[in-house]
Amino acid sequence: MTERRQRRTYTKEFKNQIVKLHDTGKSRAAIIQEYNLSPSSFDTWLKQSRTSGSFSEKDNRTPEENELIQLRKDNQRLMMENDIFKASSADHRTKVDVIRSNQHKYPVSAMCDVLDLPRSTFYYEPIVKEEENELDQVIQTIFSKSRNNYGTRKIKVELNKQGYSVSRRRIGRIMNELGLVSSYTVVQFKPFKSKVNEEPVKNELGRQYDDQEELAVIVSDLNYVRVNGQWKYICLFIDLFNREIIGQSVGTYKTADLVYEALASINRDLRSIRLFHTDRGSEFKNKVIDEALRTFGICRSLSMKGCPYDNAVAEATFKVIKTEFIYQKQFTSLDHLKVELSDYIHWFNKFRIHGTLGYKSPLDFRLQTI
Repeated sequence: MTERRQRRTYTKEFKNQIVKLHDTGKSRAAIIQEYNLSPSSFDTWLKQSRTSGSFSEKDNRTPEENELIQLRKDNQRLMMENDIFKASSADHRTKVDVIRSNQHKYPVSAMCDVLDLPRSTFYYEPIVKEEENELDQVIQTIFSKSRNNYGTRKIKVELNKQGYSVSRRRIGRIMNELGLVSSYTVVQFKPFKSKVNEEPVKNELGRQYDDQEELAVIVSDLNYVRVNGQWKYICLFIDLFNREIIGQSVGTYKTADLVYEALASINRDLRSIRLFHTDRGSEFKNKVIDEALRTFGICRSLSMKGCPYDNAVAEATFKVIKTEFIYQKQFTSLDHLKVELSDYIHWFNKFRIHGTLGYKSPLDFRLQTI
């Protein structure tokens, strides 16, 4: 089998020297043999040099050949314009998709001219689209792990932790495209006001919610939950140090026993607690709780009558819990509520980031501070 000759290329300077050798008297046969040229190549170079003085193919075409080539180009451009005309007023992403689907038929540069799209945009758009798809997945994962609660602000913080620098406007646009709606867009319900007691205990906390030491101040509150058509109650104990929920209870009645059960669930030495602050509900100020606080040396603090701002952290925490937990689920029994609440509190303490903690979870804040 004859070995196929490898195609060789020659510079215009080399071609010019070959012609000069021939002009100086060297024979055609000698030049072809010495330089291992094909006879057709030598004859073509000689003809080009004598005709136009250029070795470029386009410089040696006849007017008829140039006209035919131009007609073919014009015809191809008309076909191309007809194919992609509908995309001429589309957005950049659509234009890029049209060019990509037709690049096997037409030159990219020509299609970019017709669609008035910079070539740099065409080559850059796939990278942007790939990054956008990746960002979509990351945002969806963060939103899902937040139990559908995080908005653009907290998602931006979580993205920064993963090395993404994204504006809240872009995050909001992606969330709209993906249909991600935070629980906080749901209309909130106003709680019922209850009567308060007239105990002369002062507000020792004085709304000093920040810069507290661990277990220095514990606040508490209760809220009602609909369980299989009946009202049940939740009581929580919150450490102002890191907004961690350290005690919890669930019950049928709003009583001192419910509060004591939440107090007993705290897995710390209760003697470490300095101040216990609540509103003036009778379930907090009674013989059962008084004896417990006195035994463990815990001072009491009560909000002013009719002033929820004095217990703002507890109020705000329950607002979060209602939005992210209570309003998102249907509970079939008290045991079901207990299991779901324990699961939510575990996520709340370990994973949910808080703006007042520098966008750290309560557990992370405690581990980094102590």
